Amino acid sequence: MAEFDFDLFTIGAGSGGVAASRRAASMGAKVAICEGSRVGGTCVIRGCVPKKLLVYAAQFRDAFEDSCSYGWSTTTPAFDWATLIGRKDAEIDRLNGIYIKMLENSGVTLHTGFGRLIDRHTVEVANKRYTAKNILVATGGWPALPKIPGIEHAVTSNEALQLGTLPHSVIILGGGYIAVEFAGIFRGLGAEVTIMIRGEELLNGFDDDIRVALAQEMRKRGITILTRTQPVKVEEGPGGFTVTDQLGREHSAGLVMAATGRRPNTRDLGLEAAGVALDDAGAIRVDEYSRTSVDNIFAVGDVTDRMALTPVAIAEGRAFVETLFNDNPTSISYANIPTAVFSIPPLGTVGLTEAEARAKFATVDIYKAGFRPMKHTMSGRDERVLMKLVVDGESQRVLGCHMMGMDAPEIVQGLGIALNCGATKRDFDRTIALHPSTAEEFVLMREKVS
Repeated sequence: MAEFDFDLFTIGAGSGGVAASRRAASMGAKVAICEGSRVGGTCVIRGCVPKKLLVYAAQFRDAFEDSCSYGWSTTTPAFDWATLIGRKDAEIDRLNGIYIKMLENSGVTLHTGFGRLIDRHTVEVANKRYTAKNILVATGGWPALPKIPGIEHAVTSNEALQLGTLPHSVIILGGGYIAVEFAGIFRGLGAEVTIMIRGEELLNGFDDDIRVALAQEMRKRGITILTRTQPVKVEEGPGGFTVTDQLGREHSAGLVMAATGRRPNTRDLGLEAAGVALDDAGAIRVDEYSRTSVDNIFAVGDVTDRMALTPVAIAEGRAFVETLFNDNPTSISYANIPTAVFSIPPLGTVGLTEAEARAKFATVDIYKAGFRPMKHTMSGRDERVLMKLVVDGESQRVLGCHMMGMDAPEIVQGLGIALNCGATKRDFDRTIALHPSTAEEFVLMREKVS
């Protein structure tokens, strides 16, 4: 008789958990995974994928309007929210099925239900217990709500993707990437949008020039951004909802959305009983190899609060498997990881911000380019692009690349390769421009602005 039912039991079938489980099974391990919601996790089911589909939908309004400047005779067609949500749901169903099939084809046993630890070697799912030599926790994150009266009237990004009707107006609490992305979605589809933030600018942690530029573009689109404004109460009324701020001002809309961050999803997992240590934010503490304070229990992805990005969770999961099942201790680097914000217009960024670079390096050179993209020279749309390079003044190594504007995520992915190869400003300068393109400006910037 085997000592344990499984070599590995994974709690959570999101991107990180699925990647790790499949890789472990391919190395001959007997693997099980459990999921209490739908296989695919936040990114596939209620995050990146459905959100970006809605961003695509919101961008069509601009395309219809701009086409007239290019010779097309058209009027903006009517939009139907139910059709969009139905099509989105069908695509998510398809992806969910693919993820389930991938697990089956890999020989991973799928258990339906939320898992919790009974002890360091036992997981309970749907009132049944399974033993495992090793356990991986990959339960991701969950929307965090501000603790104010009436917040139960607000939706989060989870519910915003499933609304029965498109609201005529929306108040969004928060100014992070989820807030600005949904602001672009709702505004592009015709709703009036107000964002309420505590600070002066959107997107804490991003480069300051990019933050300011995005706010300017969003305001051009008719989005109201209320700065230094804190909600203290949400109330339901006959025409929708009212948010009262710290100064007593009332703001009304048909929908209130809380986009005030996400927290590691560690509640009711039995972690404390099993001896797994958490930090003050509720995230699982892990070492560089994703091992927790219990030597046979590991954790990857957003539940560890290292870097909340789907590709990072996948990389952590694969590194964990290399370490545990291939006797090849592997960790990942969190430097120079490209990321995008699918706002309208979108952002792409990789490497250090100007503020981060100035805190670490004696001298820093900054290069910037701002212009109207070629497409809008004919459409007449008042939308600009901003591109920025952050360079070490001594070695001339490029430390950061930041962009706001159409195709920014696609462009910055390639620049991530350059930064990981240690490219210098001279390497950028000696690269021949691809003309005419927006991306060419990254190799044409010659004059330092600071």
